[in-house]
Amino acid sequence: MNSALKAFTIALLAAPFAVPAQPYPAKPIRTIMTLGAGGSAEAAARAISHKLTESMGQAVIIEAMGGAGGAIGASAVARAAPDGYTLLFGTTSALVLRRFLVKNMPYDTLRDFTPIIPVGETISCVVAGPSIPGNTLAEVIDYARRNPGKVSFGSSGIGTTHHLSGGIIEQLSGAKMVHVPYKGGSQGVLDTVAGRVQLMFGTLGTMTPQLGPGKLRLLAINNGKRYPGTPDVPTIAEVLPGYDRPPSWVGYLGPAGMAPPLVQRLHGELNKAILAPDTVALLATQGILADTTSSAEFATFIRRNFDAAEKLMKAAGIEAE
Repeated sequence: MNSALKAFTIALLAAPFAVPAQPYPAKPIRTIMTLGAGGSAEAAARAISHKLTESMGQAVIIEAMGGAGGAIGASAVARAAPDGYTLLFGTTSALVLRRFLVKNMPYDTLRDFTPIIPVGETISCVVAGPSIPGNTLAEVIDYARRNPGKVSFGSSGIGTTHHLSGGIIEQLSGAKMVHVPYKGGSQGVLDTVAGRVQLMFGTLGTMTPQLGPGKLRLLAINNGKRYPGTPDVPTIAEVLPGYDRPPSWVGYLGPAGMAPPLVQRLHGELNKAILAPDTVALLATQGILADTTSSAEFATFIRRNFDAAEKLMKAAGIEAE
């Protein structure tokens, strides 16, 4: 062995082996929802996850953690490793509004998460059950005003968009109602049909299966404009002047510190999955209008949501409890 070859051999044996990085994903991806199981969000998340499973070659598992207005699920993702194997299917309620309604938040959305991509705006509404009179929102509000403390409204949890919506209506109308928070919208809907609560705020997709005689009455759409699918149903703002609808969207985020190439890969895969024609159609049936942006635009959008939410809270006189 000549001296050059001998030196190379010694150097090669002394050097640590360079282990090639595993291709991503090398194992199943866990997606945590900040809403309870059984509602429109789960149907949407499962449709998107099915597309991801096909395109990425690994199972994308959905896990519902809707307790504490979504804070339990969001906290789990905030504590996870930023390796792309734990994602958050999050809502405005858990990521923006809860900070203004609940003290001692366990996470800071702007510090503890990496925005990946928005899925779209949710179409929300307010419905009445058979245990309260009135065929319109104005009639129901009048009844609640004349019967302080006797009308209850359900939501998917403290600090959610739907909780805040009910609170703003109370402030503007002078009605005194009792808030009943649930871990998810589905149980609240069933309790409204059964007469255990009189009103329910939630997504239209969650309410739709129970709309009909003897069940739920659709009183108003909780969005900035009427929903094309229910053109004869007014918005809350049309009925109650001065009402400003809280922001309401769903989107994907990861833990803070995710590598930019990983974020780009996930954004690309998710964007294809969300905007696939069959996914867009399914999302519409669940009351979600698909509308994606870049990761950077999503981050800016979230920051602006905090400014808008703060103004809403001050205008409505709502403080953290």
